[in-house]
Amino acid sequence: MARARGKAPTILDIAAEAGVSKSAVSRALSGQGEVSAATRDRVERAARKLGYVANAMARGLVASQTKTVGVLLRDVTRPFYAWLQTAMQRAAEERGYQIVTATSAADLGVADALRALTSLVSLQVDGLVVSSARLPSEEIVPFIEHVPIVVAGRRETSRGITSVFCDDADGGAMLADHLLQLGHGRIAVVLTDHSYSLSQYARGISMIERIRAAGKTAVVWEAASDREAGQVITDRIYGSGVTAIMCPTDSAAVDALEVLRQRGESAPEEYAVTGYDGFGPLATPYLGLTTFRQPVEDIGRTSIELLIDRIEGKTDQDRLVELRGTLVEGRTAAGVRRPT
Repeated sequence: MARARGKAPTILDIAAEAGVSKSAVSRALSGQGEVSAATRDRVERAARKLGYVANAMARGLVASQTKTVGVLLRDVTRPFYAWLQTAMQRAAEERGYQIVTATSAADLGVADALRALTSLVSLQVDGLVVSSARLPSEEIVPFIEHVPIVVAGRRETSRGITSVFCDDADGGAMLADHLLQLGHGRIAVVLTDHSYSLSQYARGISMIERIRAAGKTAVVWEAASDREAGQVITDRIYGSGVTAIMCPTDSAAVDALEVLRQRGESAPEEYAVTGYDGFGPLATPYLGLTTFRQPVEDIGRTSIELLIDRIEGKTDQDRLVELRGTLVEGRTAAGVRRPT
């Protein structure tokens, strides 16, 4: 009997085409059980002829694995998440897994992130990588009951969760030390609200603490997000007496440079300016940002490798993996060049 037009072929259709049993088709396509080379060849040729595409979800339910990893990314318009996704995709493919990504073209809020995690779990993914600096730890923990979880990009101490991250406190401290060594004593720190980004907030607090521990003045300029850094700097810079401006991200540092340009000033002539991230287009030597480079590709690759090791039973231990970043001594920061 001919198949109905438009109906997707099944293993029954392949069995009829190849002249073998349904069970032989199943063994040949799944790679499980014994089947002769001749039979396997007939089945594969029949499958190609009919345009058969295996249902990965159904196969996964039988095998207890779908070979699929769910990834939650906060905002792929931001370089950090875009580079992270690329690194994770490569690492997953090398291990024979596919990635299903949930993200947003804007800023994925907490409520939306939780709905996305629920959707990923419902797709029977074998594990989850969560990368959202906004999602609190307590909101992630309940999902541990369903799948293994790795948090990428920030430190997690909750039991049952492995995390891979670059220490934001270390990065903030290294940048602050650099400015202090250049002789700056009154330094503005653009501090992002912790409800917007736990990572940006952590690096900002570290900058402030390091400056004050050295006996110098940290002038805190609070911002709802790094996207508002330019306006905050515009509003606060006049009469502030600062000689350096520390920004939570490289994009915020570029905004700071634009504010200075509009004022007829520049870095490092009038002010030292630092960013944070150190990868992607803004890391070009032409721009020359003084920044802290996060090992984002290593974070992505390591997150996937550790998650798949957990899925495949190669380890059952939670891990806290801290990767080191590097200070980039660009040309937007120099010693004090104007009277304070």
